[in-house]
Amino acid sequence: MNDSMRAQRFYADTGTVVVEDVAIPIAGPGEVLVKVAFCGICHSDLSLLDGTFPAELPVITQGHEASGTIAALGPDVSGWAVGDRVVVAAGRTCGTCAKCARGDAANCLSPSIMAFGYDGGWAEYTVAQAIGLTRIPDNVSLEHAAILADAVSTPFGAVVRTANVRVGESVGVWGVGGVGTHIVQLARLVGAAPIIAVDIKPAVLDRALDLGADYAFDARDPELISKIAAATDGENLNVSFDAVGVTTTFEQALAAVAVGGKLVGVGMSADTPSLGSTSDFNFGHRQVLGHLGYHNEDIGTLATLVSRGRLDLSRSISQIVPLDDVQRGIDMLKEPEGNPIRILVKP
Repeated sequence: MNDSMRAQRFYADTGTVVVEDVAIPIAGPGEVLVKVAFCGICHSDLSLLDGTFPAELPVITQGHEASGTIAALGPDVSGWAVGDRVVVAAGRTCGTCAKCARGDAANCLSPSIMAFGYDGGWAEYTVAQAIGLTRIPDNVSLEHAAILADAVSTPFGAVVRTANVRVGESVGVWGVGGVGTHIVQLARLVGAAPIIAVDIKPAVLDRALDLGADYAFDARDPELISKIAAATDGENLNVSFDAVGVTTTFEQALAAVAVGGKLVGVGMSADTPSLGSTSDFNFGHRQVLGHLGYHNEDIGTLATLVSRGRLDLSRSISQIVPLDDVQRGIDMLKEPEGNPIRILVKP
């Protein structure tokens, strides 16, 4: 193995992105070195680039949806071997807070997010905690495995954990891109009915219907809320998912929630939408829940679903760009070409 590798680097002081040679990281105790096969480009990556999310480090390698093979084991690692196919967790627990001390690592009070708090996967190699790895079945491609680390697992967490969608509940999804597409698929997988997709792009709405939505409505339609009511026999939605996170989508999604229903916010921005009057909100017995991320065990569950043919990700990879051309991939997501679901970087 050479001493250096190619890696994307974001310089916070100038806001520039470069791909350059850096030293290959060394796996410490409890860590492994992973040779990256693919790593996704996510809207949260763009949020660091445009300053929506403040930089935590002056220089960092981005990318938090990484798959690959183990290249080396650090000290005190057992149960893994060089060559194992893995997905890297997109975050690390602190290991020292009160939650971690009680074994409740999923609710760590001071987690560190890959590509924000430490170097990510837009590189030939990345270091990961062994306890955060997920083994990938041989019949699951490493392309599809990469997006399990966020683009699919975050929707899974939103549908199954935060919203706790039950069989027969009506679901609406605002924004049917990289995250919303998988919310539609997973809501159908758990038995939601009907599923209503809301977006502004006809091609995206057609795709949502192909992937499991029962209805697809234009968010700009002045009759949108009444159409949702008609599609749900006048009851409105048991669960609305806002996969965009701007004022318009949040407030529309809340307006379509049934009495006793839930709005789950998944998309994020700097917008500050309104909940309306407290009397309307309280009389409606509605809940507004914020969602972020997933449990590491969810990646294994999703890998099994893909492996057994229960979850189809064949349309989820829109394009693959080489690492040295990562800026083109960023630009394609920023100014969407062909309504991408996920663009991958291949080192």
